[in-house]
Amino acid sequence: MNAKHFAVTGLALLALLGTSCNKLKSRDELNKGTAAFKSAKYPEAIEHFKTAINLEPTYTMARLYLATAYMSQYIPGADSQENQQNAQAANDQFLKVLEQDPNGSLATLAVNDLASLHYSESQGAQGLDAKLQKLAEAEKWYTKLVEMDPNNKEAYYSLAVIIWAKWYPKLTEARAKLGMKPEDPGPIKDKKIKEELKTTYGPMIEDGIKKLQKALDIDPQYDDAMAYMNLLIRERADLEDTSAEYKKDVDTADSWVQKALETKKIKAEKAAQKANGITAN
Repeated sequence: MNAKHFAVTGLALLALLGTSCNKLKSRDELNKGTAAFKSAKYPEAIEHFKTAINLEPTYTMARLYLATAYMSQYIPGADSQENQQNAQAANDQFLKVLEQDPNGSLATLAVNDLASLHYSESQGAQGLDAKLQKLAEAEKWYTKLVEMDPNNKEAYYSLAVIIWAKWYPKLTEARAKLGMKPEDPGPIKDKKIKEELKTTYGPMIEDGIKKLQKALDIDPQYDDAMAYMNLLIRERADLEDTSAEYKKDVDTADSWVQKALETKKIKAEKAAQKANGITAN
């Protein structure tokens, strides 16, 4: 073995040692960032996560934590440049996670957080058009989440909530236009307005109900899904053709209210028993 071969081998070993050293340093920075994050010291956590990524650019876990730290600083509705930058930085880092590891174990978490981020942005959006744009982004990612994780009850529930958020303002607008108070019984009397709403939103409402049922198939005790089942069915009643059909929907909605209340009560009782050290048989 000649001197040149030894030199090449030595350089390779040094490179390997350098890479291993960077990985150790990167993981140490991740641990420091995680500790800061748990103490809600988000700017400090961000710097540690950024350092971890600089040391090891393909460290997807550190990038996911970085995105989460940015998102944790985002405040829906706060109209400051820094706030918008936090949302954009979180979005960019989550997308980078998906770019680096599209089918890995962290991809589902990134997609879930992207959906949650855009939904949060929709809640603080100024104006209906901006709100609908952010809801459409959230819907895209929740749909992706369902594809990746078909048993994710929160994804189905969230898609139904988005449908409700799109539909409900149009219903209240139509009722107000016709001089109908919130407590006035339906269905909507103006046939033309009702048919326009039914054509545009009827299929969406039915899809929302199906998604809530899917969430309840996964978790029969999902009381939040029961609450929105009540809302969608109760509001669907305004699009029915007759008073009898309207009443049938309202009665069904009432049953979902009762079931949600009963489920919440059972959960509260179990939680109280657990807190008192009582184990249910």
